[in-house]
This record gives sequence, C-alpha cells and structure tokens, in this order.
Amino acid sequence: MKNVFLALCFSIALFACNKPKEEAAPVAEAVTPPQAEIGDAKYAEIGKNVLQKFTSGDIDGWLTSFSDSVRYLWSSGDSLIGKKAIATYWKERRSKLIESMSTANDIWTPLKVNTPQKGPDQKGLWLLSWHQVSVTYRNHQSLKFWVHTDYHFDPSDKIDVLVQYVDRAPINAALAKK
Repeated sequence: MKNVFLALCFSIALFACNKPKEEAAPVAEAVTPPQAEIGDAKYAEIGKNVLQKFTSGDIDGWLTSFSDSVRYLWSSGDSLIGKKAIATYWKERRSKLIESMSTANDIWTPLKVNTPQKGPDQKGLWLLSWHQVSVTYRNHQSLKFWVHTDYHFDPSDKIDVLVQYVDRAPINAALAKK
C-alpha cells in the first residue's frame, strides 16, 4: 500500500510538472519607423494653393503660407532669408519683369522624413513638387521650362524652407533680349 501511495504521489507530481504553464503576454518589440514614408495629402493641397497664388501674382496671399524666418534657396546657390526679403524680391520681379505665368503637368508628393539620411537634412514633413512653367516677360519673350520645388513645413504647417531647382540660364537669356 505504501508503494501504491508513493507511486500515486509521484504520478501527481509528474503530472503537475508537465502541466502547460500559462504563457505571459507577448512583449511588444520596438518598431523602428521607416527612414521616410508618404505624408499627409493635405500638404499637397497646401502646395497647390501656394502655387496658384504665386502664378496669379498674389504675392501677399502666397506669403501667408510661409513662416517669418523662411529660407528660400535656389539650386544655383542663391538664397533669400526671411519673409520680408522674399516679398521684396518677388514683388519687384512680378511687377517689373513678368507679364504672365501659368503652370501645367504638376506632380505633388508629400513625404514624412523620420530619419535624415546624413548631414544637415531636416526630418519632418516635406512636399516635393514638379511642374512646367509657361511665362511671358514684359519684354515680350516667352519661355517654357520645368521647376522642381521642395517645401519643408514647420509644426504649424508653415513653409520654413523652400528649395527650388531651376536652370536660370534660359531665364536670364530671355530677360536679356529686347
């Protein structure tokens, strides 16, 4: 009887050890966001509105989308810093040099940069755009060319950096003609 009792105790202990343990809740792994991802489409709408105001000559309306300390950079290395400097430059250019302007074939891509690739790149919301410009200057010269513009938005959805890639040589040549 003693042997049966020991065998029974041993069996119960063995069964208890083999009983599956309750699994702990899975631990969530930290997810690293991608380097960049498609951003909110509202930024494309902001960009379209900004471009429409600019091409129509509404420089004051165009400037409402910019932060006060905005940096306007061209691929040629020129730059304008601050809303006032940009206003002075474009108001003079629109009133003295440009008769009319229109755009076509525009493409808009909002991009959220989570981790800059290197250097002074800025993370945050960028809007990349391409469009074809048709312009007639006051000297009656007309020109058609492509422009690529990158807009960076601050936390209040104001443009704080604008980088424009354009070949200014044909523009300068058209303006030099009488």
